[in-house]
Amino acid sequence: MKEEQQTVFYKTKEEIELIRQSGIVLGKAHGEVAKMIVPGVKTIDLDKRAEEFIRDNGGIPSFKNYGDKLKFPYTLCISTNDQIVHGFPSNYQLKEGDIVSIDCGVKLNGFHSDSAYTYPIGEVRQDVKKLLDITKKSLYKAIDEIKIGKTIGDMSYVIQAFVEKSNFSVVRELMGHGIGKDLHEAPEVPNFGKKGRGARIREGLVIAIEPMINLGKKQIIEDEDGWTIRTKDGKPSAHFEHTVAILNGQVEILTTFEHIEAVFKN
Repeated sequence: MKEEQQTVFYKTKEEIELIRQSGIVLGKAHGEVAKMIVPGVKTIDLDKRAEEFIRDNGGIPSFKNYGDKLKFPYTLCISTNDQIVHGFPSNYQLKEGDIVSIDCGVKLNGFHSDSAYTYPIGEVRQDVKKLLDITKKSLYKAIDEIKIGKTIGDMSYVIQAFVEKSNFSVVRELMGHGIGKDLHEAPEVPNFGKKGRGARIREGLVIAIEPMINLGKKQIIEDEDGWTIRTKDGKPSAHFEHTVAILNGQVEILTTFEHIEAVFKN
């Protein structure tokens, strides 16, 4: 999903609080979906549950009808195995050994939040398990790098260096983004790059960081539906995402995986 704005809109404390409230609903929606993720579930049923929960809690699904000419028709982007992002929910039934990325956004009180999590379905191969682990860790390493005065490129460099050390590859054409009143705002937040490049991090910056990491090569292809992006070599891809803000000089994560992870601790 492409960036639509060039100006970086720095948020006030009040606006960040509204994004946090949106993120709370989003985190709980992810938790509701997590409860259903077992072999045999149809991905369209995950989508229906997410939309129902978001609307019941006063929100609007950010992704549904997103786009200019070709509108995204669902609440969730559900991307399995070699699909990287923007996959369509369908009658496909998740099966043992699959991985599935669930990407969701919520608009509440005029502000968006955005997060994604990739699940293993039952037992997955060791190399795929490592892919999920490294991708998730790269997200938190990027968040740890965020400090006032540093740049987006500093964070991008950390993701790339960490991922490539494990011989995985970083998708180049897709990246994180600013977020607020619009789902996609400036600045772009690549998952690769050089230190010192890109927008400087300052108070009020709100961004969605979302490493998209491939088991094989970095090249991608787009399906005929005009949305689904998958790896060119057909190997699996993982995706984790948080919405974060710079508030009172510190980075704060405005979305949460706690409701997802609580499901799998039980």
